[in-house]
This record gives sequence, structure tokens and C-alpha cells, in this order.
Amino acid sequence: MKELKDEIGAFCREQHLKLNTDLGQHFLVDQTVLDAIIAAAKIQPDDQIIEIGPGIGVLTKELLKRTKNVTAIELDTRLIPLLRAYTGYEEFTVIENNALQVPLPETPYKIVANIPYHITSPLLRHMFLESKTYPTSVTLLIQREVAEKICDQQNGGILTVLVALFGTARIVTHVPPWSFLPAPKVHSSVLHIDCYSEPKAPIAAMEEIFALTKIAFAQKRKMLRNSFGTFPGGLELLSAVGIDPTRRAQTLSVEEWIALAEAKKNNA
Repeated sequence: MKELKDEIGAFCREQHLKLNTDLGQHFLVDQTVLDAIIAAAKIQPDDQIIEIGPGIGVLTKELLKRTKNVTAIELDTRLIPLLRAYTGYEEFTVIENNALQVPLPETPYKIVANIPYHITSPLLRHMFLESKTYPTSVTLLIQREVAEKICDQQNGGILTVLVALFGTARIVTHVPPWSFLPAPKVHSSVLHIDCYSEPKAPIAAMEEIFALTKIAFAQKRKMLRNSFGTFPGGLELLSAVGIDPTRRAQTLSVEEWIALAEAKKNNA
């Protein structure tokens, strides 16, 4: 790790580059973690890869060793010329923009990225709910607490439901703060999502599912009878699907959320 950290530190000094931590700029300097990300993504030479927040290209460089079909989306204008300088590669696409505003490809693609942690939730929504096509897989380096919540089927949240509708998530490895330059204040994890060819519920039902989760998770420590009792027919809805009203929102499976949405639609 020290060798890579020294290399990146020297490059940043040579370029007089001061990182903007407000934009989540923490460069990964741990080769073991880079290797774990690449292994989880199972990159093939013909894969199309979307990378978000590449920085100077620490991960980009590893991606380009496996495929030339890499599109790096970077918001910070200062870093655009440094991407090619650090990676040593010229033939890849760089887009200067906010990743949440960039349309994702309509042909098969994978997302592999060390993203700014504050965009985790909107990015997952962008790729799964706002895009015409979904990635075949997603490999993200994100905050550990969020990764664990996404994978927790017994005590989940809205992101748990969102991801479970589109794929199967697992934690590849945990990453300590000292694996970054500069070190963040939180621990991190590599999250990998194997995406389904089609989501578990029709896109038309997604709006209803998330309307229900928003109501339920607004009072997630309370029993469902309290949250669902706030709108007409809510308790009857639980009864129709056979869900015990004394349960809490975080205990419901994605299949139960789908059943609730279908029941609500049928009773409308």
C-alpha cells in the first residue's frame, strides 16, 4: 500500500493538486482493495464500464488494463487532463459532468467506481429508476454503514428495498480509512450487486412501492399499524396481504412490498 500511496502523493504534489473533500475526493491508495474491486466486477475485454468520480484515475488505470471500453464521468474540471496523464492511456471516454445528470448507456454496461459517498442514494436511484436500461452489475466503494444496510435483509431501509428489486447485493471487503489519501472520517466497504435481467416488479409498480416505503420508514421504529394507520385503508391493506400489523417496516421482504403495492393498486 505504501508504494501506491507514495506514487499518488508524489503525482498530486507535482500537479499542485489540492483535493476537495467537500466533493468526496479521497483517492484509494490500497492495491489490495483495487484488486478486490476488479475481481468482483469480473471485467471482460468487451465489457462497457462506467466509472463515476475517477479523480486522477487510480481505479481507471486498473480498468483500462482489462478493457478499453471505459467511460469516466468527472465533475471536477481540474482533474480532466490529469486522468490521461496519470493513467497513461489516451483512448477512453471522459465526460465532464455531474453523473446524476448523465444518461446511462442503452447497451449492456457495468458500473465500477469509488464514488463520492454523498451521492450513493441518488446514484442508485438514477441507475435503477431513472434510466432506460440497467447495469448488468454494479461494484461500488461506499461508506460501510450504507453498504451493510443495503445488504441487511432483517433490518433494512429504503435502499435495501430498492437494490433488492434490481439485484443481489453482497459486501466484498471492508476498507479502513488509511486505505485512502486523505483518510476519510468513516470506514468503507466494496459493495457488489449482481443485477437481474429484469427487476422483480414492473416499473409501473415502482412508484407505488416507494410511496409505501416512504410512509412506513418515516416511522421505522414504530409498528406498521402506526404508519399505515395514517392513510385510509392502510390497515386493511396489511390484512389483505397477511402482514402482521405489529411488525416494523425494516422486517418486510421485497416480495411483501411488491404484494402491498399490488394490493393497493387492485383496491384503488
